Amino acid sequence: MADDLVLTGAMLIGAERVTGTGKPIHGVDPRSGETLEPAYGMAELKDVERAAVLAAEAFDSYRHTTPAERAAFLDTVANNIDAIAETLVPRVIAETGIAEPRVRGELARTTNQLRLFASVVREGSWVGARVDPALPDRTPLPRPDIRQRKVPVGPVAVFGASNFPLAFSVAGGDTASALAAGAPVVVKAHNAHPGTSELVGTAIRCAVAEHGLHQGVFSLIFGDGATIGTALVSDPRIQAVGFTGSRSGGLAIAAAAAARPVPIPVYAEMSSVNPVFVLPAAAAARGAELGKAYVGSLTTGVGQLCTNPGLVFVVDGPGADEFVASAAQAIADSDAGPMLNAGIQSAYVNGVQRLADSPEVTEAASGRANDDIAAVGRTRLFATSGAAFKANPDLREEIFGPASLVIRVDNVEEFEAIIDTMEGQLTATVHAEPDDHATAANLLRTLEPKVGRILFNGWPTGVEVGHAMVHGGPFPATSDSRTTSVGTLAIERFLRPVAYQNVPVELLPAEIDEANSLGIPRRVDGQRP
Repeated sequence: MADDLVLTGAMLIGAERVTGTGKPIHGVDPRSGETLEPAYGMAELKDVERAAVLAAEAFDSYRHTTPAERAAFLDTVANNIDAIAETLVPRVIAETGIAEPRVRGELARTTNQLRLFASVVREGSWVGARVDPALPDRTPLPRPDIRQRKVPVGPVAVFGASNFPLAFSVAGGDTASALAAGAPVVVKAHNAHPGTSELVGTAIRCAVAEHGLHQGVFSLIFGDGATIGTALVSDPRIQAVGFTGSRSGGLAIAAAAAARPVPIPVYAEMSSVNPVFVLPAAAAARGAELGKAYVGSLTTGVGQLCTNPGLVFVVDGPGADEFVASAAQAIADSDAGPMLNAGIQSAYVNGVQRLADSPEVTEAASGRANDDIAAVGRTRLFATSGAAFKANPDLREEIFGPASLVIRVDNVEEFEAIIDTMEGQLTATVHAEPDDHATAANLLRTLEPKVGRILFNGWPTGVEVGHAMVHGGPFPATSDSRTTSVGTLAIERFLRPVAYQNVPVELLPAEIDEANSLGIPRRVDGQRP
């Protein structure tokens, strides 16, 4: 891949490098404001159509690849990305301002999840194979032979995220799970990190060629969301969408998908404030420790994580005083950092100002300033009362960045009423000691309908990629609370079940044939053999 490491400013539409003729964009270093080369021309509608046509042409052959073939392809994608690490990491840092240790950690997460999906494809239970053998002698009516498997829905559009240039972007979880399901992918890269996107896209495209797959299995385009993004979602060949980003962006995509003559599902991860509840015994036993750890979570990634703890609820008392004092000191000692781009930084400043202007809110602490950073993110901590929080819906809105609000309540009985006012969330966290467990049990029951992941005595930042993880939640955390965008269950988004009734043995798909020739797990007459 040595010759493919030179950035060209081109889109990758199938096997071709295509220079967009729309208004060009550049990556920008948020630390210095420096414009990075090369320029990337935006796609036109014909480019979107070409990518979608190729994806549709690739679908039949790609969905019929064997589990071994598809898994090997995913492994090669991972290997190719690992192979360009020393070129890729500096470009990610330049386009995002993310520190090198986190970039390398995100790179490992990206390639590891590709390999995880490869292992899922090989294992085979994702197929959902079920066999109900014929019962010709059953009375009053015989039962036909019925078999079921899951098949890919068709080509998938993926929108790259701003805050995870690797793990939620070109080769991130949406792309990995769609390719694992047997669905070709068209990625609309995020405009904030075009060079990163080209490098990763090239690694995928090389893997497509290495495995002799149809060129339309993967394409990468650049463009604005309002025109190019809408055109991609609206193209009749696209059958599902994966998105990570703002609520406004996700809702616009969902509206476009719903307005099609044939609507399609949109799996959008959008907005969450990730409430944290510190119960009285926990505050009394370790208030100072929790305050410091809370700020550590809040400032991770300069607060630009979808699981950032934006709200903390604590019952008034000495433990609450220790918690707030410790958090305030940790905030005061925190350094400002670069936000991902000027647009995110501007929205953050406006959000903080809105909170600061609220008459029911006081500022508890602010971090150090740094005028040398172009898109600077300065940590801020605010406080209010439970009564004010319940009365003012504006206090529940997400501020994307290192700002958080502590809500001091009179007693634990207030928690239920507060939770009732809140929207759906990706996470909720409970800190408790054994003496809090009776309260915690009630709290868990109240939280469960509102969130996708409940943490106990931990912090929401850091999402493990595995089989049991749920990174989703009721609206507006996501557009479909039945799914996850992280973990192996993500493959389910791009599959649908098909039943085969009385199909001759010689015509049955391999996943549900009589001999189970693929050796995959299956349920026979309702039982696991």
